Amino acid sequence: MTEPTNLPSNRSFDVRSLPKVSLHDHLDGGLRPATIIELAAAVGHSLPATDPAELGEWFRQSADSGSLPRYLETFDHTIAVMQTREGLIRVAREFVEDLAADGVVYAEIRWAPEQHVQAGLSLDEAVEAVQAGIEEGVANAEAAGSFIQVGQLITAMRHADRAMEIAELAVRHRDSGAVGFDIAGPEDGFPPARFKDAFTYLAENQFPATVHAGEAAGIESIVDALVHGRALRLGHGVRIAEDIDVEFEDDATADAEVGIVSMGRVAGWVRDRGIALEVCPSSNLQTGAVASFGEDIETHPIDLLYQTGFAVTVNTDNRLMSNVTLTGEFELLMDTFDYDLDDVLELTMNAVNAAFLPLDERAALSAYVTEGFNRARV
Repeated sequence: MTEPTNLPSNRSFDVRSLPKVSLHDHLDGGLRPATIIELAAAVGHSLPATDPAELGEWFRQSADSGSLPRYLETFDHTIAVMQTREGLIRVAREFVEDLAADGVVYAEIRWAPEQHVQAGLSLDEAVEAVQAGIEEGVANAEAAGSFIQVGQLITAMRHADRAMEIAELAVRHRDSGAVGFDIAGPEDGFPPARFKDAFTYLAENQFPATVHAGEAAGIESIVDALVHGRALRLGHGVRIAEDIDVEFEDDATADAEVGIVSMGRVAGWVRDRGIALEVCPSSNLQTGAVASFGEDIETHPIDLLYQTGFAVTVNTDNRLMSNVTLTGEFELLMDTFDYDLDDVLELTMNAVNAAFLPLDERAALSAYVTEGFNRARV
């Protein structure tokens, strides 16, 4: 077998070429810096920098500054240039093209239409614009020789109390691009219980929901997402690890310590029912979601969750702010936890199985992904 060039000595395959699945990726967190500059000039919006490289670095430093106000300011700039049909189409098109270039074959793009109506678009017009951009991006990717399938996750902002309106919007567009519903924004203090009528409406219409939970708040937030949010997946969900206890004991026969794992009731429920965790490793470190475990990737609980049987999926969250790609996140985990091709496949198949797709489409996606990984073994 010929070894690919420019690969680490312990890796004989190119992660970027592997077919990957992205379930947690925010549209307003994945713009190209050059696009932001051009769109900002068109709408008269001031930016902290007007050189693409400098602006990209400003976003990265702001996300990693430890200042929540500065982190949130980054989204003020991206959302400001996503208020017109033309702007939304371009951002969505490039978003899809960038995913395809990263080897993503299925993606769910989450975004909050209510944040993109300041220039006069209606909620429905905003959704239609993003769908038009997605379809252009898919067509461009196919023309370039790539395959990608993309759906919209229509998101309601927790602090805006428009969840029912946005849930109805999502269901209206279920046959024209929308595949699921989400709530985002400040997790602590805005539990899914506030919007239980919207989640009931979604359940009555058999429309799936994922809920941001277990990121800025802990186990109680996860329980609320499961009970009142009827969540089929947990956005981030990493703090479920707070309900897992690991005690190390000496193993005389192996001359080493072994970990004895005890599952709390909530952690056991989530694991045993295969409720997927949309884990975003780099973002979790930047936002402090896993600060109770440590400050470095080595202490991130993703490996504990994976090794103990949770349906862990790997995601990017905000590619611009965190300066990441899905390829890069997998490579980070491989370098840190010594994951191999089989581990990457298992994590990817977790995402396939959790995708908001009909069973037959998930089966087809599973076969496509498996074939792609098999080619990497040759």
